[in-house]
Amino acid sequence: MGNIIVGQSGGPTAVINASLAGVFKAGLDNNITVYGMINGIQGLLEEKYVNLNEEITNNLDIELLKRTPSSYLGSCRFKLPNPDTNTAIYEKIFSILEKLNIDKFFYIGGNDSMDTIKKLHTYATKNSKNIKFIGVPKTIDNDLAITDHTPGFGSACKYIATTVKEIIKDATVYDAKNVTIIEIMGRNAGWLTASSALTKSDDCDGIDFIYLPEVTFDMNDFIKKVENLQKTKKSIVIAVSEGIKNKDGINICELEEEYTLLDSFGHKSLSGTASKLASVLHENLHCKTRAIELNTTQRCASHFMSLTDMEESFLAGIYAVELAIKGENGKVVTFKRVSSSPYEMKLESHSVYDIANLEKLVPLDWIDEKNANITKEFISYLKPLIQGEVYPIMVDGLPKHLKLNK
Repeated sequence: MGNIIVGQSGGPTAVINASLAGVFKAGLDNNITVYGMINGIQGLLEEKYVNLNEEITNNLDIELLKRTPSSYLGSCRFKLPNPDTNTAIYEKIFSILEKLNIDKFFYIGGNDSMDTIKKLHTYATKNSKNIKFIGVPKTIDNDLAITDHTPGFGSACKYIATTVKEIIKDATVYDAKNVTIIEIMGRNAGWLTASSALTKSDDCDGIDFIYLPEVTFDMNDFIKKVENLQKTKKSIVIAVSEGIKNKDGINICELEEEYTLLDSFGHKSLSGTASKLASVLHENLHCKTRAIELNTTQRCASHFMSLTDMEESFLAGIYAVELAIKGENGKVVTFKRVSSSPYEMKLESHSVYDIANLEKLVPLDWIDEKNANITKEFISYLKPLIQGEVYPIMVDGLPKHLKLNK
C-alpha cells in the first residue's frame, strides 16, 4: 500500500482541522505514512510538504489539532488549468506524488477545492495513474451540492446565532430609536445569514429582518419595513448577506463603488453591505444606525464550535481514507440525513463531477420573503447541527493550539 497526502484549500472553518485529524488518524491506524501539503496544491507544486507522522506524535496532538482554528497546513486559492490543454503542470504534480509513493490523495475544501479533485482525477484516469482522489467537504457557506450539509457550517451558525443574540440584547440598552445591521458571509447562498433566525427564543425576541442573496433586494421596501416596525419597536436588528443584489443584479455594496479585486477563481471581494444600508436608513429615517461586519470571526471561532460539527468532520476524514482503501476514486464524502428528530446522519460518497463548481442555495420555500424572514422548516433543519459544546484545552487562561513545527 502506498502513502497518503492531504491538503487544505480555500477559507478555513472552525473544524477543518478535525477532518485533517480524521485523515491522519485513519492513516495511522492502517500503518500508512501521511504527508501534508503546505498551502494546498499550490504549495505542492513548489514541493512544500511535511511528514505528518513526525509532527503529530500522540493522542493529545490529535485532540489539539481537532480544536485548532485556521488551516493547520495552510491554504491557497489556486485554480488548476484544463487537464486536456495544459499537461505540464499535471506532469509536475504527478512526478512529485510518485516520488513520495502516494496512491491516496485527499483535499479538504469547498466548491473550488472539489474542482481540483475533479481535474486531477480526470488527468489520472486518462493517463493510467494509479492514485485515488477523494474530496473531503468543508465550507461554512454550506453550498456544496448533494450533501445535506458541510463540515464547518454548524459551528459557524452556532457562533453567528450566539453573537447576534448578544447584539440584540446590547441594542436594547438605550431608550431611543436605533437600527443595527449585521453583515454575514454569503456571496450567493444565504445559509449563514439565515441562521440568525435561531435567535428567537423565550428569552429573546430574535432578529427582526433577514435578507438573503437568493431573493432580490428592494431598497424602497427595505426602508418601508424598517419605518413601519419603528412605530412599535425602538430597537431593530437586521441580518444581511454580504452578497444581496438589487433587481439589476448589482451587489448592494457595489452601488457607489468600483470593485475590481478578484481571486484566481474570479470571485469578487465583497464588503460594506451593512455600512451602505446603515447610511441609507440614517439618511431616510434620521435615526441612529450601526453596521457590524462579522467577517472572519465566523470561520475561526474554534472556542465556540459545535460538538456535532467537530465529530462529523473528524468522521468525514476517517471515512475518506476508508473509501480510498476500498478502491473508490473521484468521489466526495457526503452526509445523508436519516432523521432530524432524533437527529441521525450517515456518511456516503458521490461523484465529484456532480459536485464541483455547483452551488446549493437556500430553498425558496424556506424563505419568508414577505416578512423578510425564515420558515420553521429551516429552523428544524439547522438546530441539530449546532448541538453540543467543545471546550478548548486551556493553558494560562487561553486556548492551546497545535503548531506546525517544520
